[in-house]
Amino acid sequence: MSVKKAAQQWFLEAYNLHLLEQSIDQAIKAYKKCIQLDPGYTDAYVNLGLICIQKEEYEKSLNFFAKAVHLEPDNIEAYNNLGYAYEKMERFGSAKQMYEFALKLNPKHIESFINLAHIAELQGDYNGAIELWEKAISIDANAVQPHFYLAAVYDHHDMFDEAIEEYKIVLKLDPQNLKTLFNLGHLYIQQGEHRKALNCFNQIIEISEDNIEAWNNLGVIYEELGSIDYAIYSYSRSLTINNYQEDAHFHIARLQYLGNASNHDPKKYEEIKQRLQFVLSVNPNHFGARELLETLE
Repeated sequence: MSVKKAAQQWFLEAYNLHLLEQSIDQAIKAYKKCIQLDPGYTDAYVNLGLICIQKEEYEKSLNFFAKAVHLEPDNIEAYNNLGYAYEKMERFGSAKQMYEFALKLNPKHIESFINLAHIAELQGDYNGAIELWEKAISIDANAVQPHFYLAAVYDHHDMFDEAIEEYKIVLKLDPQNLKTLFNLGHLYIQQGEHRKALNCFNQIIEISEDNIEAWNNLGVIYEELGSIDYAIYSYSRSLTINNYQEDAHFHIARLQYLGNASNHDPKKYEEIKQRLQFVLSVNPNHFGARELLETLE
């Protein structure tokens, strides 16, 4: 067997250990055996660098990514990986330089624009970040990420109309984008447009039926709309996924208490008290549960 063939076999073994079996220490040994046999095996250096990022060993990751750049100076991803290592070390100037090198190799590389925009945002240059995302969009209007990040920065800076328009574009390109549906739903809640928010979170449930956060948000929205039974159902549905959610239990107890205020049903009050006691067993410092329980007693 040739040396290069042996190196390839070690790489495949390392890849399997790394990504399929999650045996990181064994994967490192196998990758190193690969480059010992073939010092020019770029992908082995890249994967070792990614493992070091995962382990937060950023100096080591720099060395591996730098070796990959040395071996393949025209490899855009090599520069982006090196930039990411600098970014994790908060060496933003060096990270920016690497991302700019990547753009020199391909002035239309969307990921490099996104990376540069992220650095600008980390440095507080929001106008610079917006300009970079807009450039990325001008290169590829169907790229989802630049629209999403642009919407998010608009949202963060209370430019709600602009954020909504960008989120809508994302959903046209990717109708099942959960992050966008969440962000847009929360934005509609902030603006008091609860029926639009309801639509967003119902779409999330259609895509991901066991999404706890979506069910809890539906509970909030239905209560705002005065649909108390639907609100209780939504919180209850969330609890079927994870029964140890103190706030969901508290909201059900609170809504049941309000609904029972005119009936004074002792059995219902006892059920509410038991639920509140469960909340306090999970979190003895839950002020709302303790206050409501004192009212009942």
